[in-house]
Amino acid sequence: MTQRHSSGTVPERLIQAERDVPGRATSSLGDRIYAEQVRSLFVNATPAAIMLLAFTFSFVLAHGRMPSTALTVVGTLGVVASATRLACTYWLREEALTASLDRQAARRLEIIFAVPYTAFSALLGVFGMLVFLGTNAEVHMLVICLIVGYCAGVATNCGQRPLLAISSIVLAVIPVALVSFFSGDSVYVAMALIASAFVIAGAQSVQVRCQGAQAEIGQRLTSTLQARRDTLTRLPNRLALREYFREARSITPTGTVAVHYLDLDGFKQVNDLHGHGVGDALLAAVAERLRGAIRAGDIVARLGGDEFAVVQFGIGNGEEAERLARRVALAIREPYEIEGLPILISTCVGTIINQDRNVELETLLERADGRLYEAKRQRGAPQLSIVAA
Repeated sequence: MTQRHSSGTVPERLIQAERDVPGRATSSLGDRIYAEQVRSLFVNATPAAIMLLAFTFSFVLAHGRMPSTALTVVGTLGVVASATRLACTYWLREEALTASLDRQAARRLEIIFAVPYTAFSALLGVFGMLVFLGTNAEVHMLVICLIVGYCAGVATNCGQRPLLAISSIVLAVIPVALVSFFSGDSVYVAMALIASAFVIAGAQSVQVRCQGAQAEIGQRLTSTLQARRDTLTRLPNRLALREYFREARSITPTGTVAVHYLDLDGFKQVNDLHGHGVGDALLAAVAERLRGAIRAGDIVARLGGDEFAVVQFGIGNGEEAERLARRVALAIREPYEIEGLPILISTCVGTIINQDRNVELETLLERADGRLYEAKRQRGAPQLSIVAA
């Protein structure tokens, strides 16, 4: 449980606790939180598609009512930037949501996402400025609706990356606010002041949302970092997993839970051929990859031998569980080098997705274990077995 006398925010206290765990990198918890925040940028591509259509429609209407070369150039560039933004989201979505991300990989994804995103924000602001330099009030109204909708989407979809969200909102709103403020019309001046106030309030809301997201992740990880751990892998053991399950269920009273049960294909042969020392080192290496593969806020535990479990709380649908199972399998399948020996292993994952909050963890583990061995019997099928319970 979180100690009440500790100082600092929840994530800060957890990062300090992480430093006290032997064999863990000092920044690993911070890296996991950052990677999870970057993943959030790629979860939903629908708003980007809607904005592309809305901007294109608005551009066509504005050009028809008040044609100009500048508006044509800026509008065309805006359509290109919006389309690029959507393409990047779809192109990198699978990697962002399934790959095991370290800080460098997460930073690369964020930069690729942010470049067309901020470019479109700037072009939207210039487009709005050009429209407001004209006198067509109907087009003004259309552009205001477009900018308000865009800013709402930015705050919702990029709220966990405050710098990106706030800069995008400022770039989209301020050019129109400046033109309106210096127009001399009292209504437009009032609109500029209100819009500026909303930008300030929105920036504060984004910051609060980001801190809240970090605190939620931290609360879910509290029991993991302070729980009893397996002495070999330093992962939580079965008892710690039960404690986490009870605490996380109280923190997240609604939503779906996914329980993943997995073991290692080829581990026994490695142990028999190279000895227990190499086998133990391999288990420790697998544990480290599992730590990096799961989402921040999930928990991975060693159940014994070469068997592990991962618990996800608050997933929106079965696709999220499938992505995590696939990410875990891909992470474990990568080659290892243990004491100079090249080693290849793989895994089976049995997953149970459950919405009944009265079902105990042990029951879910038994069902997931059953799915695991069912997948093992079907050697010709993909080594993932997922079912809703």
